[in-house]
Amino acid sequence: MRAEIILLIAGMTAVTFFTRFISFLVFRQTGVPASLEKWLGHVPTAILTALIVPSLLLPAGELDISLSNPYLLAGVVAAVTAFKTRNVLMTMGLGMAVMLTLRLVVL
Repeated sequence: MRAEIILLIAGMTAVTFFTRFISFLVFRQTGVPASLEKWLGHVPTAILTALIVPSLLLPAGELDISLSNPYLLAGVVAAVTAFKTRNVLMTMGLGMAVMLTLRLVVL
């Protein structure tokens, strides 16, 4: 393994450890404020959205909001399924089935 990679991993480890250690020290006596805890609860959703939305709207590197964009259509079906059922497996299965169908049969 190259030295740069080992240094990169060690640096990320140090940053992760110190941010958690400092927040542990700061909130050790008082606990995490309710407003901060509520705000932190939205971070996973925001990160997941930031990862998924560009691949749905920019499949070829350009904005494509049309019915010929199978990524967008499958994403909309998956989002509606997730909202209605709150079932991860059903959401993933239906989204992948729609994507496969659109790619192989329709488009």
